[in-house]
Amino acid sequence: MRDDSDLGDRLVVRAVPPLPRSLVDTALARGGELIPVDSEHSAALQCLAGRPAHEMARLVVTASGGALRNHPDWRSARPDEVLAHPVWAMGARITVDSATLFNKGLELIEAVALFDLPWERVGAVLHPQAIVHALVTFTDGSTLVQAAPPDMRLPIQLALSWPEHWDAVVTPIDPRALAGLTFDELPAGRHPAFDVAVAAGRLGGTAPCVLNAVDETAVQAYLDGHIPLGRVPELLTEVLEEHAVQPVASFEQLMEVDRWARARTREIGLAPWS
Repeated sequence: MRDDSDLGDRLVVRAVPPLPRSLVDTALARGGELIPVDSEHSAALQCLAGRPAHEMARLVVTASGGALRNHPDWRSARPDEVLAHPVWAMGARITVDSATLFNKGLELIEAVALFDLPWERVGAVLHPQAIVHALVTFTDGSTLVQAAPPDMRLPIQLALSWPEHWDAVVTPIDPRALAGLTFDELPAGRHPAFDVAVAAGRLGGTAPCVLNAVDETAVQAYLDGHIPLGRVPELLTEVLEEHAVQPVASFEQLMEVDRWARARTREIGLAPWS
């Protein structure tokens, strides 16, 4: 099996000076509160329970591993194999991203921004049962975990009700269902799309915008039968290597970066593809 563990390392590290405030922070300064909807970030918010994020020593999000966690050669997996997620019922693109663990890289990028954490204090583990969604370790050494059925109705409702908890929208977990839960490290080299996503997150600036645009375009090409799944992380790296990362200045800038990344992905991914 091919070792793609160097794809993330190929990205040249370029320091991008941060703006005084992100675009989101600038919007929030006008009033409002940012409540995450994704299950992992919602879980972290629940663990914090109103405490300031700086009391969080480490945030670990969980990954089910998707449909390919036991596949002998994920790079050649067919779309019907990839879309058969064993736990979650989601749209096609996010299901592919779950199989490659690309979505987990995006979630770490989001966690760093949402909770103002350095990269050294976030991580991900494989948790096939998808019952625990996040583990928050506080500065005093204690760790809280949030557990719930893998059902997006709960984090969506909580985003609407926060900080209140409304009536149950999912069946509560029986404590006996917690027996036998497993948590494992992500195997090195097995998930290059995750590695590239983390590398782009560390680059910052416009790199995550390019990352998302390339992945969405490449995943659609895969679903349409134009490229194999193994080509997706390669395109992520190739287009990111060509991009001159800049600090984020405006939504208009991001839209232009997005357009360039999609066009370049089509150009080098499959020349006649339009």
